[in-house]
Amino acid sequence: MLVGAIFSLIAAFVLATEAVELAGNPFARLSCSINEVVNCATVAIHPSASLFGFPNSFLGLLAEPVVITVAIAGIGGVKFPRKFMFAAQICYTLGFFFAYYLLYVSTFDIRALCPWCLLVTLSTTFVFFSMTRYNIGEGNLYLPENLAARASEFIKKDYDTLVMALFIVMVSAVIVLKYGSALFE
Repeated sequence: MLVGAIFSLIAAFVLATEAVELAGNPFARLSCSINEVVNCATVAIHPSASLFGFPNSFLGLLAEPVVITVAIAGIGGVKFPRKFMFAAQICYTLGFFFAYYLLYVSTFDIRALCPWCLLVTLSTTFVFFSMTRYNIGEGNLYLPENLAARASEFIKKDYDTLVMALFIVMVSAVIVLKYGSALFE
């Protein structure tokens, strides 16, 4: 969770800096604009990059320090109240779906990919799965007793890690199948 949040924060910082640069010069060539497919500027100038009236990366600048703080406190042995962790799970689940919505838009509507955005999506995936694993293990999700027991058994067998790995492989395969060698030209 900590590592994923740190990577997301770094990517959010770079994306926020580039958003400010593009606001001053919409024709700026960004360092991660490599070709027609791998092109941060193309993604950053699309309306989906500012769905709430400001660059989406600013959300990462706000959210990831909170996740980092929770992760560090957890490593230090702090046990947060159940309601807090349940609320954190809801918020991060929304962030997870938002990241994949933006990846979908980038892949199929914009038809360009931003490496920093891909890092955010990957990091968000790691954080989401680790937070979910923790919250299932600690009983923080207010699940019915039989579902909580099945979910606990699921994570004890590390099936959640398998699901996460398969999910990442599937998403990576979609990108490679969609763009193929154009990713590396």
